[in-house]
Amino acid sequence: MLGSGGVRSVAALGIVEQLALEGMRPNLVVGCSSGALFGAQIACGMHGERALRLATTLWSAELTQQRRWRAYAQMLMPGLAGFGPDFALRDDRLIAQRIQQAFGDTQLEELPTPLRVVATDAATGRSVRLTRGRLVDALRASMAVPILFPSVSIDGRPLVDGVLSDPLPVAAAPEARLILTLGFQGSLPRRIDRLSRLVARTSTTLINNLMQARVDALQARGQQMIHLELELDRHIGLWDTSALPDLYEAGRRAAALRLHDIRAALEPLRVAGRVSPPDTRASTIN
Repeated sequence: MLGSGGVRSVAALGIVEQLALEGMRPNLVVGCSSGALFGAQIACGMHGERALRLATTLWSAELTQQRRWRAYAQMLMPGLAGFGPDFALRDDRLIAQRIQQAFGDTQLEELPTPLRVVATDAATGRSVRLTRGRLVDALRASMAVPILFPSVSIDGRPLVDGVLSDPLPVAAAPEARLILTLGFQGSLPRRIDRLSRLVARTSTTLINNLMQARVDALQARGQQMIHLELELDRHIGLWDTSALPDLYEAGRRAAALRLHDIRAALEPLRVAGRVSPPDTRASTIN
């Protein structure tokens, strides 16, 4: 399971690369937000340096800097300028262009490895699992941070960032026998000296608690989960693309450290006939 984590989610590429060297690969990828973006690369079979180079075009600070000047009029004069549920501070056309260049017209149901993309229905607040249709649309929807970016309409539903309803979407793979997770607790602001930091503290607290609740529910169902922790020697911001190579290597190290646990968890499944060597598969990477 690949949860939201900004640029840190690229570590999933390193994790899968390390597992591949050991003869293991996922048979299902589930992700939301940035986790869905990098998870799509895994599901498409992209790996190594090629995947890392592509990641630099898919996740960069410039993507969030495309202002919608009309947004300021909508905030100051909502009645006259037409403020509504589709309000957004930023234009997402550059994001759509980059994702289109990377994945073209690929359909979710055609991917070599199944991918489930988690988004949120903006009208109801409920979690939505996307398994069919255009990959580009699903990724845009799962990354559409409310207020910052506009919602994306799929099958008549306005969809926004999956982190709002399922920040670590372990519930999206109820049939998985073993789940490998890469998710990140958000850091709370150290000082509350402005409105934006107060909002950040409130929203981060809610998301962190929701993530933990999802994990607790999974464990209560008896599903096996192995969480992969990144060992980082510095703080890495959401858009710090200079850290991509380091994060990739951190992902490889994280997988290597848990190889024994992963093999031990997979062995009963292999004996039971659910996993066949030499194609040893980790049931899910989220």
